[in-house]
Order: sequence, then C-alpha cells, then structure tokens
Amino acid sequence: MAGPSRKDEILQAALACFTEQGVDATTIEMIRDRSGASIGSLYHHFGNKERIIGALYLAGTAQYAERLEHGFARAGSAEACVKLLVTSYIDWVVANPDWARFILHSRGRVEAGEMGEALREANRLHFARILAALAEYRQQGLFRAMADDCFAAVVIGPSQDLARNWLAGRSQSELGGCRELLAQIAWESVRASS
Repeated sequence: MAGPSRKDEILQAALACFTEQGVDATTIEMIRDRSGASIGSLYHHFGNKERIIGALYLAGTAQYAERLEHGFARAGSAEACVKLLVTSYIDWVVANPDWARFILHSRGRVEAGEMGEALREANRLHFARILAALAEYRQQGLFRAMADDCFAAVVIGPSQDLARNWLAGRSQSELGGCRELLAQIAWESVRASS
C-alpha cells in the first residue's frame, strides 16, 4: 500500500501548524519546515497559504463523505441510513479532532476565498449523494414530510452542536459515547408516524 503523497504530507503539516500556532499566525515557511517539502514543491501543489487552507478543508470533508459513501453501500434500511449520517460524522470527528476543529472554524474563510466555488460544488455533490441514498425510502413514505434542508438540520444538527462543544472542551459528555443516542434521536425525529 502506498504511503501518503507529498501533497498529503504538506496538508498534514499545515494542519499541525494551524493547530499549534493558529491559522493566521502560521506562515508558508512554517508549513515548509514542518513538512520537509521544498518551497517549489509547496507552491507547485498549492500556490499559496489560502489554497492550502482550502485544500485541507476540502480533504477533510471529502474523507467524511467517503466514509459515508462506504456506509451507504452497506446500509439496508431507512433507519440504517439516517443513523449512519450521525454515527459517521461523530466517528470522523472523534478520530480527527484537530481537523474537525479546523473545519468548524475555517468554513467562512474558505467560502469567501478563491476556493469558495470548489467548496460550494463539493457540498452540493455531497448533499445530492445523500439525497440519492435516501430517495427510495422517501418515495416509500418512510420519512416525515419536510424540506431537504430541514431534514438535514434535524438529522445532523444536534450532533454538530455537541461536536462543537466537545471540540471546544465545553461538553461534559464524551462525544463518542453519545453517538448511538444521537443516532436514535435523529431516526425518531424524521421517521414517518406509524
């Protein structure tokens, strides 16, 4: 199995620098030193710090989306799909707290920057894949009637809120310990009444 690419090494070095120094205080030189990449390699792959920020953001969200895609391939019911949306998110955050913290704090910056359109397109595709995975169950009437954006907020909103608090050290609960409860609540909130 191949190891991480030079590009991935640079992104992981950037994440470490952003975590330790903060995004604004981190310089290209710090990322170069941490990654061991030449300045030419760094500029070849990314061009500037803002593109590193955008690429790191997109790589993190893509990793979560990939986890979700694999889960959807195995999920065999509406309930399993809804619960998967919650448990995949929580599992990714618990496994990648620094990356998750970076994503939570950097969305506005990436949206407003030169990679904003790439982020909007990635989000659009991700949401479309989720809706496609749920479409058959919706057609069968297994979910309560509600707008797509409301459905997403009901399912993932509580988990995102707890994750924000957990990542900031403001939660008394361990995020991973709440995954099954939050998944069950999400399902009960969107399933059609019997």
